[in-house]
Amino acid sequence: MASLRLIFMGSAEFAVPTLSALLNAGHDIAAVYTQPPRPAGRGQRERPCPVHAFAEDQGLPVRMPYTLNDSAEQEAFQELDADAAIVAAYGLLLPKPILETPRLGCFNVHASLLPRWRGAAPIQRAILAGDDKSGVTIMHMDEGLDTGPILMSSETAIDGATTTPRLHDRLAELGAGLMAMALDRIEAGEIEESPQPEDGVTYADKLEKEEGRIDWRRPAAELERAIRALSPWPGVWFDHGSERIKVLAAEAVTLPPVTAPGTVIGPALIVACGNGGLDLTRLQRPGRAALEATEFLRGYPLSPGTLLA
Repeated sequence: MASLRLIFMGSAEFAVPTLSALLNAGHDIAAVYTQPPRPAGRGQRERPCPVHAFAEDQGLPVRMPYTLNDSAEQEAFQELDADAAIVAAYGLLLPKPILETPRLGCFNVHASLLPRWRGAAPIQRAILAGDDKSGVTIMHMDEGLDTGPILMSSETAIDGATTTPRLHDRLAELGAGLMAMALDRIEAGEIEESPQPEDGVTYADKLEKEEGRIDWRRPAAELERAIRALSPWPGVWFDHGSERIKVLAAEAVTLPPVTAPGTVIGPALIVACGNGGLDLTRLQRPGRAALEATEFLRGYPLSPGTLLA
């Protein structure tokens, strides 16, 4: 297919495979728009986002506006004279003048099967909710929040071993290939847009740090999903004494409803929940290495009968 002149708009690691796929397909990337560098790490030094770093490695021009509502930014965008803008995990809403500028339009790689899980955290919310599948959607963007018509989609299964990092990487690669394919069909006029159905709309709210705090009154199955969904951020933890203990892996088990939620039960590290129990298999103390439960208990005993807050 003919090479297209594209603007790429992305920031997070999820977007890197899509930008790479567009380059490999021979498209001309006129500019890459990313979020500005943010303080990160213990030293809080400013670091470029993953897309910024990749774009610089590829010798691509990078732009980092704080807003796209400024008329000067919109004029600069128009001057790029792009056929299309490709958006993936960018972090800024696109105003109408931006959406209307490229010849073919603006297209988004979204990490869910729209209209389910519109919004900021679709991967985590799908796992938290116990969905049995996820996927990616290629959408022609409009002014709404992930409301535009669908061009293509592809699904993948979620099972009891699916974590956010694993699903993230799977969907990033799936979305990259799908977007490259969609662009070929868009340019050839061989693709039809379908409006999103009104039924089945859900919203993937932004994650909050406090969501990682374990409430032992919740069902064990929900807590187990949270451990898989909220890694690496915000993580899942409980406080004991003066320490915040991270739970990195666990398994929901059946228990009779006779033990107060939060009670440690032997022989390993099973904790009673509102429904069932949670067998904690991998934990981490502050500033320490992650350990399997048996090794963790040698250095930090939690004897049966201990009540965790």
